[in-house]
Amino acid sequence: MDFRPHLFLLPVLLLSWPLVSAGQHHHQPTTPPTPPADTARTMNHAGHSMPGMPMSATPAPTAAPDTSHKHMQHAGMNMAADGSMAHGEHEGMSHAYSRNLPMGRNGSGTAWNPDQTPMYMWMSHHGPWMVMNHGAVYLRYTSQNLNRSSGQRGGSAFGAPNWFMTMAQRPIGEKGLLNLTAMISLDALTESNDGYPLLFQSGEAYQGRPLVDRQHPHDLFSALSIGYTHAFSPDVDLTLYLGYPGEPAIGPVAFMHRISAMPNPDAALGHHWQDATHIAFGVATVGLRYKQFKLEGSNFTGREPNEKRYGFDKPRADSWAGRLNWNPTATLALQVSRAFIKSPEELFPDEDVNRTTASVIHNQIWGDNRYLTSALVWGMNEHLHADGAHGEVAHSLLAETNVQLGKPAVYGRYEFVQKSSEELQTGRQLHTEEAPALYNVHALTLGANYRLAQLIRTDVVLGAQGTVYRPDAAIQPLYGKTPVSAQVYIRLNPSLLLMNKMKM
Repeated sequence: MDFRPHLFLLPVLLLSWPLVSAGQHHHQPTTPPTPPADTARTMNHAGHSMPGMPMSATPAPTAAPDTSHKHMQHAGMNMAADGSMAHGEHEGMSHAYSRNLPMGRNGSGTAWNPDQTPMYMWMSHHGPWMVMNHGAVYLRYTSQNLNRSSGQRGGSAFGAPNWFMTMAQRPIGEKGLLNLTAMISLDALTESNDGYPLLFQSGEAYQGRPLVDRQHPHDLFSALSIGYTHAFSPDVDLTLYLGYPGEPAIGPVAFMHRISAMPNPDAALGHHWQDATHIAFGVATVGLRYKQFKLEGSNFTGREPNEKRYGFDKPRADSWAGRLNWNPTATLALQVSRAFIKSPEELFPDEDVNRTTASVIHNQIWGDNRYLTSALVWGMNEHLHADGAHGEVAHSLLAETNVQLGKPAVYGRYEFVQKSSEELQTGRQLHTEEAPALYNVHALTLGANYRLAQLIRTDVVLGAQGTVYRPDAAIQPLYGKTPVSAQVYIRLNPSLLLMNKMKM
């Protein structure tokens, strides 16, 4: 058991420091102006929410000044007569990589969320800059394979998975937009250098051995990127994104930035099939948007981060990826992507991977702190050997849903993933050299949480979840027929951004 309570305070302090600044600089007039009678009636929007800025997917044209008071500019935001955001009328509230898209579409890297995405963040304005702070800390106890027999795999630990991200953006001239992003994690301190126990998880290495049944910690510097977007018209944008580290154009929004995955402290078992390249030390991406489509291409470092979590790995620029994004409605985000990844695993340097992904993210908001978010993600890894021969082709599938009902929430995740004997290191323990090429693993997680309090625009959430696994019969001697895992946690994160909480 890995018990490090003295380290729990580090991510808590990390999440706390921006609160004072955000509270001091958030633009709200001390004495709000009193609108005319007709405007006061239209601004009465009790029950109307702005979680994730659920704006129209099609930008509205900029209107001339409205002397009838059907629009009211307040706190750097233009409010429509129905209480919604007048999209496209205040560039400081735009998407990170487009002045003509809503802020709710922000995801991880350059990936897209649906426009109706609940956004948990502290936001402030500093001159021409808009600053958004996101993050989460899970103070938790997890026990993997509760019902294991002697000698079977599993483990338990106290820990605190965490991440914190700051995004700052400002307009440049009449058509440009500059974005700076930094993301850090103290996982290596709060979870130890070999991460936390997670049954059937694999990927990366520690002290010359592959990490098996453990989720690796994230690097201290998980993202440092700069992006510039030029708008040729309201329908056409060109974006250049550079990261060291950064996220290439592969897969959907990374799991820790999907609201459907937010309640679950654990990494997805198939994220090395779907979005594991969200930390690549050296990324250059060019993206062209036309209306609700965006085509992207990336050149990046294929090797996954090494075990030295506080430094910067060598950039290689040896891998390529392409992605097509499409948001057909304000509630949907679809993508397909294909990548050639050069030597991703340091223990198997002669093995390359072709990765293909497809995903659908659905978010729908129906009131303050009331929404449904879901994701369906498929990923496939095709292994290529040094002699050019094709190795195994492994698939993964994830379906997850999060239903927020005010203070309580219920959520679930189903996963199917195919893992090799090499990834799970089964050959020696099973005393056989003739292991199947791939093992099928099914996992079903169900959980619930409840918001206990909101302190200084920060949520304190208590939750619990359980997972039931169904592994391939060939590896049941190592895990059992139906392993069961469980955990309890307290989550700290910025509160949901709501329109009707902003004083008029």
